[in-house]
Amino acid sequence: MKANSDELITFVTVVENGSFSRAAERLGQANSVVSRTVKKLENKLGVTLLNRTTRQISLTQEGKTISARCKRC
Repeated sequence: MKANSDELITFVTVVENGSFSRAAERLGQANSVVSRTVKKLENKLGVTLLNRTTRQISLTQEGKTISARCKRC
């Protein structure tokens, strides 16, 4: 399955803002919607893009690759 542009924009916004809550605020969406959208993208791609803890997120190697590709477009 291919990722759609909304999913990729949401993912990049999370990465750029460093958190789901700040990305949600910037996108004008609920935190849960942003989280579900990124999870849906991960499921479509079959990889984990973000390591999540209660305090922070960090990119996996796959996440770094996808993020770099998105930023070039």
